Amino acid sequence: MKALISQDKPVKRLAIFILGLLIMSLGIVLVITANLGSAPWDILNIGLHIQFGLTIGSWAIIVGFLILLIAAILSKKLPQFGALLNMVLVGAFIDLFLLLPFMNTPSSLYQKWIMFLIGLIIMGYGMGIYISAKLGAGPRDSLMIVLSEKFGGSIAKTRLFMEAIVLVIGWMLGGPVSWGTIIYAVLIGRIVGWSIPQCTKWTNYILNRNERTVNNIHQHNMEQEAK
Repeated sequence: MKALISQDKPVKRLAIFILGLLIMSLGIVLVITANLGSAPWDILNIGLHIQFGLTIGSWAIIVGFLILLIAAILSKKLPQFGALLNMVLVGAFIDLFLLLPFMNTPSSLYQKWIMFLIGLIIMGYGMGIYISAKLGAGPRDSLMIVLSEKFGGSIAKTRLFMEAIVLVIGWMLGGPVSWGTIIYAVLIGRIVGWSIPQCTKWTNYILNRNERTVNNIHQHNMEQEAK
């Protein structure tokens, strides 16, 4: 484990990382189920599902693998453990949540928007939690960083270029592009911007809790001896 995760407290970090991916996947599925438009990469996965079968989660894994392969070829580096785990678990979690019997599209537009917005917030905080574990970027972020370094563009422009291409391909395959796609583009950055500092603070508290307990006990013992 320590060889794969070059961080202190690897077990705790891995647990937080997986929890974040689980929460993020729930948010993704709520957004998809609301049927008001999805994120570009989810639109691509849904489009592939419509055209070629397999589950949406399966396509998330396949596309993630291809993305990591391209990033590895361009950077001439093996993918990080976190990126590989991200690719597999997110796809598996998406399919798991989609199988839940109560995960159905609401009948009214009002309820659809509530589901969509709740899903968006959950997705953003899931991202914040898994990022706070510091086990590496996901497949899409890995490719974004490599392309930015390779061709000299900014991270923001590279991400915009990538997602625009993916959005068009997903739309051509029949993926759901609608007002929700625009709302996602406008809000997700702000939500993640709020969630990362909060989740990082929470993660640091969890990671250092045992150390604080030991220090408090040690300090208490010293005070008792002094008396």
